[in-house]
Amino acid sequence: MTFINYAAREINCKIVYYGPGLGGKTTNIQYIYDRTIQGAKGKLISLATESDRTLFFDFLPIELGTIRGFKTRFHLYTVPGQVFYDASRKLILKGVDGVVFVADSQEARMDANLEAIDNLKLNLRDNGFDLATLPYVLQFNKRDLPTALPVDQLTRELRIKDEPIFEAVASKGTGVFDTLKAAVKQVLIDLKSR
Repeated sequence: MTFINYAAREINCKIVYYGPGLGGKTTNIQYIYDRTIQGAKGKLISLATESDRTLFFDFLPIELGTIRGFKTRFHLYTVPGQVFYDASRKLILKGVDGVVFVADSQEARMDANLEAIDNLKLNLRDNGFDLATLPYVLQFNKRDLPTALPVDQLTRELRIKDEPIFEAVASKGTGVFDTLKAAVKQVLIDLKSR
């Protein structure tokens, strides 16, 4: 649900980073924020819970140009990874334009990845969205760990449709901007098709 600010001539789009707890959602957002130039980003807001954080900030990627004379501002959110924060997850998905699913590549986290994907589908459906038609990118994070599963196995188990897949080591920034660019591109293509 893109928001258009006619006074500022801006189109505001929302991308939500979703996935299991401690999978790297916050690390992705923090890395993007730290490397976005000062004049192109808003304030980073962190909402802490007992065991998790939800981050939010907005930025205006200058290099994207305009759509029908409007600048495009992206609002990036993370959801809490813990299942017992499901109400927060559902709320954060309201009005979403695109989703990045950050999967933890470790073998021991496969069940948590699958549970989070099922939860994403359910929460999107409750908000009136269908993952089959929503811009969606899949990131395999923590590729540097010795317990990381092979990419082809992760792809077989976690790919939902023909979404772009990126390997990442978010703590080092590897794959972080490639993932974001793919999500932004999908959202813009979706916007232009409306």
